[in-house]
Amino acid sequence: MTTRTLLTIRLVTLSVSVSAQQPAPHAMTAMKPMTDTAKMKLAMSAGPADITKNAAVVEMDDKGTMRQLRAGTNGWTCMLLPTSKDVVLDAMCGDKAWEAWGDAYMAKKAPMTGTVGVAYMLQGDHGASNTDPYAMAPSGTNEWVVSPPHVMLLVPDMKTLDTLPTDPHAGGPWVMWKGSPYAHVMVPLSAVPMMTGGMKPMDKTMPMEKK
Repeated sequence: MTTRTLLTIRLVTLSVSVSAQQPAPHAMTAMKPMTDTAKMKLAMSAGPADITKNAAVVEMDDKGTMRQLRAGTNGWTCMLLPTSKDVVLDAMCGDKAWEAWGDAYMAKKAPMTGTVGVAYMLQGDHGASNTDPYAMAPSGTNEWVVSPPHVMLLVPDMKTLDTLPTDPHAGGPWVMWKGSPYAHVMVPLSAVPMMTGGMKPMDKTMPMEKK
């Protein structure tokens, strides 16, 4: 298991991008110290229980360094990372195909996707460009989108992506980063919110440790 490239650097994009925005006040949640048990619970909330119960769990600090919270046995990894000191955390669970995809992304090389890859973000995210894989903040041209709870799919044959739209508001699955080696299918589990000026993150509540 690598220390910096588990799953996908898309999460790093989310982390940096949120700190570059001015989020809506109601979306801000002051972070409090969490136990490792609470962190694992939060990371595992990104995926279905039958996967996360045996998945490895890691957390990323604000420098991008990984720390393993629990070893796994099923080939899946759930990751927890801070978006900033004042915003709720993002979490993602992905399989080995997504881990390899993340390694390629970090090296700026084309991923060698030989199988279907599956990743879950059942708590949604704080936003990413729909067109630029390396965009770190919203702009007037990079189609910034904040996704609700969703599943992400990698496919071995990029031509199959031509059957899907690239508009996140078309209804149903869409292709993010179409035309790049990092294109993948986004499958939203609820309606994708419209952005106000492309700047405000999604208003969502993450499961936190009970007192």
